[in-house]
Amino acid sequence: MLPEAERARWLQRVEAQLEAALPRTTLEPTRLHAAMRHAVLGGGKRLRPLLVYAAGAATGADESRLDAPAAAVELIHAFSLVHDDLPAMDDDDLRRGQPTVHVAFDEATAILAGDALQSLAFELLAAAHADASLRVAWLATLAQATGAAGMCGGQALDMAATGQRLEPAALQQVHALKTGALIRASVRMGALAGHADAATLARLDDYAAALGLAFQIRDDLLDIEGDSAQLGKSTGKDQAQEKSTYPSLLGMDGARTELARQSQRITDALANLPGADALRTLGHFAAQRSH
Repeated sequence: MLPEAERARWLQRVEAQLEAALPRTTLEPTRLHAAMRHAVLGGGKRLRPLLVYAAGAATGADESRLDAPAAAVELIHAFSLVHDDLPAMDDDDLRRGQPTVHVAFDEATAILAGDALQSLAFELLAAAHADASLRVAWLATLAQATGAAGMCGGQALDMAATGQRLEPAALQQVHALKTGALIRASVRMGALAGHADAATLARLDDYAAALGLAFQIRDDLLDIEGDSAQLGKSTGKDQAQEKSTYPSLLGMDGARTELARQSQRITDALANLPGADALRTLGHFAAQRSH
């Protein structure tokens, strides 16, 4: 289990890092800076930073060394949400229980805020208190997870597939890039800080890949069964936009069966791995969450 005190400490650490890294709204351009802070500091599960800390704990990393990658991965996640919510993408007006950035500000400011958050993430890693080789490894990991071979590529595939019925394997590929790539990067950056060997990195990558799929399947189910107020975002969007989802392809029971399969894969990947309790708890949260 992940003790509440440990979870609270990690959340406090990343919140402090984000607060310090984000530009003050008293500095010009004030509107841009306000939009960046609106996007990042408005709540959220902070799953990806928690995975950085949990993977670092499992591999013996110094906790202070994990602060920069934890904050950086959350900045990238926030950037992706800002852009995903734009009218040209998913056209959402609610995120984390508050108006999306383009609604609270305007579309141009939202685009610039997302761009600036992405740049800030890499700036944090470049300036981190760590050996140059580790900083380069972090930068390469996060860059690959963010770009065409990761999150951006997954979003492009997702948009191209709107109105089409994908095969399950194709849908899995979309989500492995769009959602899973950044989750895998989070785990890998934490493990790199702990100097994990190749075999451990491979096991953790399998864990993270399963977690990413479990997270997405649960997201698909919540889009149908969930409550907008509890989720902090609009529901029913996938069906309205005619997107392929696990429930639409496999049915609700089939989606739950696949979710259970990925949950077992999470457990198997961590079997006999010392210090993996926090990773195990976060994996089960992703599969069982109600928001």
